[in-house]
Amino acid sequence: MTMTTRREAMALISGALASTALGGSAFAQAAPKKGGSLRISAPANPSSLDPATGGAGSDHAFLFTMYDTLTEWEFETLKPKPGLAESWKFTDPNTLVLNIRSGVTFHDGTPLDAEAVKFNLDRSRSDAKSNIKADLLSVASVEVTGPQQVTLKLKTPDTALPGILSDRAGMMVSPTALKAAEGGVVTRKPVGAGAYAFVSWADGEKIVVKRNGKYWKPDRPCPDGIEFSIIPELTTGARSVTAGQNDLIYQLPPRQKAIIERASSVKVVHGPTLYVLQIFLNWAKPPFDNVKVRQALNFAIDRESFVKAALAGLAEPAYMNLPKAHWAYDAEVAKLYPYDPDKARKLLVEAGFKEGTPIELGGYPDQDSVQRQEILIEQLRKAGMNVRFVNAPIAEASAAFFGPEKKGAGLLSAWTGRPDPSLTYSLMFTKDAYYNGGRAPVPPELEAAIKESRASEDIEVRRKAFSVVQRLVMENAFVAPLAFQFELVAMNKKVQGYRPNLLGKPKYDDVWLEG
Repeated sequence: MTMTTRREAMALISGALASTALGGSAFAQAAPKKGGSLRISAPANPSSLDPATGGAGSDHAFLFTMYDTLTEWEFETLKPKPGLAESWKFTDPNTLVLNIRSGVTFHDGTPLDAEAVKFNLDRSRSDAKSNIKADLLSVASVEVTGPQQVTLKLKTPDTALPGILSDRAGMMVSPTALKAAEGGVVTRKPVGAGAYAFVSWADGEKIVVKRNGKYWKPDRPCPDGIEFSIIPELTTGARSVTAGQNDLIYQLPPRQKAIIERASSVKVVHGPTLYVLQIFLNWAKPPFDNVKVRQALNFAIDRESFVKAALAGLAEPAYMNLPKAHWAYDAEVAKLYPYDPDKARKLLVEAGFKEGTPIELGGYPDQDSVQRQEILIEQLRKAGMNVRFVNAPIAEASAAFFGPEKKGAGLLSAWTGRPDPSLTYSLMFTKDAYYNGGRAPVPPELEAAIKESRASEDIEVRRKAFSVVQRLVMENAFVAPLAFQFELVAMNKKVQGYRPNLLGKPKYDDVWLEG
C-alpha cells in the first residue's frame, strides 16, 4: 500500500494507550475457537441500518458487524489501514486511486467490484436521502478505471479521505439490494459484505446477525452469530451481564465500574476515546442565534465539577472537540471558557436576554442522561439561564433536533468521534451538514480553514489549520463541549479477544467465546 508516514499519522493520538482492569488482560493468547452466539446488551435502538441514511452515532455498533468499509483503522491510533480497498494512492493532490480487493461478495451474492463501489459512493454523495453528503464534499467524480479499481477525482486536495472511508461513507451496501428496496434504502433489510449478515430486527427489542460463511478475512468471525438486546437502561443492561443473560455490555456509565467489578464472573475493559458529551446548538434559532448567549452558555458550565458529579471522574473535561492527547489539540483554545458564571450573566445582559427566559433543550430519558441534565440545570441557573429538557429515546430525539422538525434550541447528546478530525468539524460546522442542527451558515473563514486542514499530507501543516478551525468554532461558541468519556466495556469471562479502540465504538473482529 502506498501511503506516506505523515498521512498514516493523521489520526494519531500520542500516548493514548487503552488499558484493561480487573484480574489481567482481556487480550486472549489462546487459539480462538469457532461457535456460539455472542449476546450483547446495546443501549439504543438504531436510527437506521442503512449507513447512508442513519443519523445516530450509536448505530455504528450494529453497522460495523454487517458492513465492511473501504478502509479500516488501527484500534490504538485510528491510523487508516487496508479494508475492502487493499491499497490506495494519491497519484496527484486531486486524484485518489483505490484498488478494490478481488473475490469479495455481498451477503446476497452480488460481486463487490469497482462498479459496486462507484454506485455506493455516488449514492452517498448525491442521493436526497443521504445524511453523509458532507463526508464526500471534496469528491468531484467517481470513475471506474478497472474491474477492481476506482479513481476519485477531487475538487480540492483532501488527505482526510483515507480516514473518512473507514466510516459510514466507506460502508458498502449491495447495489442489488438498494435497487430492489422500496425508496432505495435498506433501513430494515441491510445487505452488506461484513463479517455478519442480517437476520432480524424486532424494533426496540433485538437485532440478530449470523456469521457470513464467505467472509474474506481468514478464520473470521468466530461466533456463529450476535444477538443485540436493546436495553436503554444501562443499570438493567449491566445486571443482564452479571447474571449471565448477556455476554457483553458497551458504553457503560462510569458509575457502574465499581459495581460491576465486584462480580467475579465479569471483567472490565476501559480506555480513552474521542467520545465527547456536548450540547449541540441550533444557532439559527433563538436564543442561540446570538453569539453572546452561546458564549454565556459555555462560561456557565463548570466542566470539572460536571466530570466529578456525572462521570465519577472517569472522563476529561472538554473545552473543544478534541482531547488533550490528540495531535491537533490546541491548549490556547482550551483556555477560552474557564468556569465564570459572572461573565456569563454579563454576556446575557449584553445580548438583551431576559434572565429566567425558558430555554428548551432536547435530551434522553435514561438515568445517566437525566442526572447530567439535573447537574447542568443547576449550573446554568446560577448564571441566570432557565433550562428545561424535553426527553425522548436517542433515535427519536436526534431525528427531532437534526431532522426537518428542528425541534428545540439544543440537544444534550454526544459526538462519537471520527477517525480524522476534519470530518468531525465538517460534519458539525459546515452549512448543510446533518449535524448542523439549523443548517445555518458559518463564517467563510471557518469553511476555508476546514478545507485547509485537508489540503496537505504534512502533519504540522494540518495541526496549524486545526488550530484555526478550533479557535473559530469555540470563539463563535457553535457547541458546548462537556467531557470526553472513557470507553467502559464489561463482559463475561468466556468472551475472549475483545479490544477497546480510540473511537470508542465497539468492533468484534477478534472476539471469540470460550467454552
